[in-house]
Amino acid sequence: MLTQENATQFATNWLRAFNAHDLDAILEHYTDDVEFHSPFIRLLEVNESGCVRGKEALRHYFQRGLTAYPDLHFTLHEVLAGIDTLVIYYTSVTNRLAAEVFQLDDAGRAQKVLCHYT
Repeated sequence: MLTQENATQFATNWLRAFNAHDLDAILEHYTDDVEFHSPFIRLLEVNESGCVRGKEALRHYFQRGLTAYPDLHFTLHEVLAGIDTLVIYYTSVTNRLAAEVFQLDDAGRAQKVLCHYT
């Protein structure tokens, strides 16, 4: 079971990487075969399914997002720990509230992510 301390550490490092716009540091949080679902995938016209699979596809999506939102800055509100999952609740781009559900592998990297926004 994931501890609150481990979940908070993951979220803090994840947020720090995004706020630094450090794509390599961001991608360290994901497995090579990650499955990532987000409405922003459609919004940024990456694809119509709203899902990218694999770290290289995720790199492309995140790069597109960092380019589209050069002032991107996330503000953390809450981290919720589950069994091999965590939820990061934060303020995202354009002041939207966001909640991302991360399913982690044994090494503590995200293998499946489900993103939700206001």
